[in-house]
Amino acid sequence: MARGRFITLEGGEGAGKSTQIKRLAAKLEAQGIAVVVTREPGGAPGAEAIRELLVQGEPGRWTPRTEALLHFAAREEHLARTIRPVLGRGDWVISDRFVDSTMAYQGVAQGLGAEFIGKLQALVVGKDMPVLTLVLDIAPEAGLARASGRATPGEDRYERMNLEFHQTLRQAFLNIAKKDPKRCSVIDASQDEDTVAAAIWAIVQARLLA
Repeated sequence: MARGRFITLEGGEGAGKSTQIKRLAAKLEAQGIAVVVTREPGGAPGAEAIRELLVQGEPGRWTPRTEALLHFAAREEHLARTIRPVLGRGDWVISDRFVDSTMAYQGVAQGLGAEFIGKLQALVVGKDMPVLTLVLDIAPEAGLARASGRATPGEDRYERMNLEFHQTLRQAFLNIAKKDPKRCSVIDASQDEDTVAAAIWAIVQARLLA
């Protein structure tokens, strides 16, 4: 049986990842492809428990190193319990965030550096990187305005970090995409929902379904 495909959506707060993941999953399912939609931090019972520690509370509740280790602990559970089994049975996975978020948030915006995150990535993720990463790019001011109306109360710890943090974060994602163009594609997320969805579908068709 052929191994499934692993797609991730990345970007700053309020970029519209959750909405676009639902639309992409529906398009793939219409093509007869079995898809599991998941998220980080989270995606498995233990990882969801860790998620609460990361997305709730005060912005400064963790040191950057503790925060990165919590993300990778959740990621280990996510990979072991969800991602690897799904891919192993030949189905596709679409994840709202993955290791690029840890590189951007903790590695760059919180100053841990690429070497520290890279070592954890090698240990936990190994070769299980996504085949396609879609980076939804939006100005932080616009993204934060969108995120302020999100449906999940209390999960706003990252949104409450200062604007400079989010500006650094945006550039970090763009730099990640620039360094790995074979895997990553940047999409202007300031456009309307239908336009963004069409752009995503065109990339998925060209790269994974051609």
